[in-house]
Amino acid sequence: MFYTGCGIVAIAITSSYKGIIRYTGLQDGVRIITMVFLNAVLVSIGNLIFFYNGQGNMVPYSVIVISFLSASLILFNYRLLVKYIFSFYRNAIFKKQRVLIFGAGQTGIVTRHVIDSSPRTQTVGFLENDRNKIGKVLDGAKIYDASFKELEFLIKELSADEIIITIKDLALDVKNELVDICIRNQVKVRMIPPVEKWVRGELSINQIKEVNIEDLLGRESIKLDNPSVQHELQGKKVLITGAAGSIGSELVRQVIRFNPELLILIDQAESDLYEIEREIRQAESWTKIVLYLADITNKDRVEAIFRAHTPDTVFHAAAYKHVPMMESNPVEAVLCNILGTKLLADLSVQYGVRKFVMISTDKAVNPTNVMGCSKRIAEIYVQSLNNHVSSTGGKTSFVTTRFGNVLGSNGSVIPLFKKQIQVGGPVTVTHPEVTRYFMTIPEACQLVLEAGTMGKGGEIFIFDMGSAIKISDLAKKMIYLSGFEPHKDIEIVYTGLREGEKLYEELLNNFEDTLPTHHKKIMIAKVKEHAYDEVNRYVDLFHDLVYDANELKMVALMKELVPEYKSNYSRYEILDQRN
Repeated sequence: MFYTGCGIVAIAITSSYKGIIRYTGLQDGVRIITMVFLNAVLVSIGNLIFFYNGQGNMVPYSVIVISFLSASLILFNYRLLVKYIFSFYRNAIFKKQRVLIFGAGQTGIVTRHVIDSSPRTQTVGFLENDRNKIGKVLDGAKIYDASFKELEFLIKELSADEIIITIKDLALDVKNELVDICIRNQVKVRMIPPVEKWVRGELSINQIKEVNIEDLLGRESIKLDNPSVQHELQGKKVLITGAAGSIGSELVRQVIRFNPELLILIDQAESDLYEIEREIRQAESWTKIVLYLADITNKDRVEAIFRAHTPDTVFHAAAYKHVPMMESNPVEAVLCNILGTKLLADLSVQYGVRKFVMISTDKAVNPTNVMGCSKRIAEIYVQSLNNHVSSTGGKTSFVTTRFGNVLGSNGSVIPLFKKQIQVGGPVTVTHPEVTRYFMTIPEACQLVLEAGTMGKGGEIFIFDMGSAIKISDLAKKMIYLSGFEPHKDIEIVYTGLREGEKLYEELLNNFEDTLPTHHKKIMIAKVKEHAYDEVNRYVDLFHDLVYDANELKMVALMKELVPEYKSNYSRYEILDQRN
C-alpha cells in the first residue's frame, strides 16, 4: 500500500498519464522515467523516516532498484507496443502514399518524421546526389542515387507515388528534369517551404506545397551591383509611374530597400494603389512616401507633381499592355503609351530629372500589333530625346529596358490557366505552336534597377531571356502539376491567334545587334537612331489624331514611323496591302 501510494503521488506530480499512447515519443519516455525515479525517491524517504523511528525499512532497497528498472522498461515498452499495434491497424485500413524524399539532410529528416506521422503517407527512401551518402541508411530509410538515369527505374521499383523536394536551392534545370520524369511516370511532386516560413518553427504536413509552374520557369536571379544601386538611389527623390501594377509595385518594394529620401508613386488604379501603400507603410524605412491617384496623360496634374517634388530619378512603368484590347482601342494605346511617355519625358527634362528609365516590351520588336508599335514609338522618342538633350547640354539621361512576359503579372497566361484548371477546364491556348519568353517579376525589376544604374543615356537594355517556351507545353505541365491529365481530365482547346498576336516574340529585329555589358545577362541593343525633330513632328501629329474617329489614319501614321510594323490577324492588315 505504501509503495502504491507513493506511485500515485509520483504519477500525479509528473502527469505521465496524460500522454496519448499512440503518439508515444522520446518526451513520453523521459516523463515515465522521471515518474518512476520520483516514486523510488519517495519510497526511499519513507524508508528513512521509518528506519530512524526504529521500525526498520518498509520496502527493501533491492526491491526499489528492481522496481525502478523493471517499471521503466515495462511501462515504456508497453506504450511502444500499443503504438505499433495502432500503427499496424491504421496501415491495414488506409492505403498509404509511398513517398521519396529528395535530400538526405537535416530538413529531409524533419520531413520524414512529418510524412510518417500522417496516416496516409509513408517514406520509402531518400534521394541524394552526394556519393558519400548513397547506399547508407538514414533514420531507418535507405538513401538512393538521385541521378536521372536511375530515378525512373527507382520510381517503378519502389512503387513511389510522390517525391518531396527538401533542398532549398535546387538548380532549376535539375528541378525541371525531376518534374518531367515525375510527369512521365504519373508521380506527384511537392516541395517544403523555406525553414523561415515554417509555422512557429515547425513543419506540418499541410505546409508541404505543390510545385508551381513559377518554380520551374524562373532562372538564377541577377546579381545586382548593390553598392552602385545604393549610391544611385539612397537619399534621392524617386518617382515611379504605374506604381500599383505588377512591375511598378515590385519596383516600389525593391527601391524602398535602398532608402531614397522620397518615393513618389503615381497610378490611376485606386484599389491597387491603396494596397501597395498599406504594404510599404509597414516596411522599416525612413523614406517619405507620397501617393498620387493620377493619369499620366493629364498634363496639368502630372506637371504639378513634378513641380512640387522635382524628382531625381523616374521609373516609367505605366502602360497599356494587352494586345487584343489595344488592337480594338488604338486611341488609348497612343494616348497612354506614346503621348503619356512623351509628357513624362519632356517634364523630366524641364524639371531637371537626372535619370529616366522606361520599361518597354519584346512586342516592340518587329511589331505586329498596335500595342507593340506604340511601345516602339515610345522607345524611339525617348532615345531621340536623349540625343537631343545631350547635344544641347541638358542633364537628363534616358535609358530603356526591353524584356518579355513576366510570370504572374496581371492578365498574363499563367493566372488564366490556373483559373481554368480550378473550374475543370477547358484550358484555352491560341495556337499549338505559339511560344513566349518568360521571366519573374523580381528578375524584371532587378534588370530595371541595374539599367538605371549602368545606363549613361540612349541605351536600350535587353535581357538574356533564355529559351522561348511553347505555351501548349506550359498548359500541359500546369495540368499535370495540378494532379490532372491533359485531354483526359482537362481539355486543351486551341482558339486561334487573337488580333495582333504572332506565334513567337523577338528581343531584336533583323537589323539590330547587341553590345555586351559588365553583366553577362544584360546587353545593349544597337538600334537605328532617329532625328529628334522628325520624331517629335510625328508624335505631335498623334495629338491631332487621338480624337479623330478615323483609326485607320492613326495606325497608318504609326506604320509610317515604324516601317517594320506589319499587322497580323488584324483589321489593319489592309494598310500593309496598300503599301
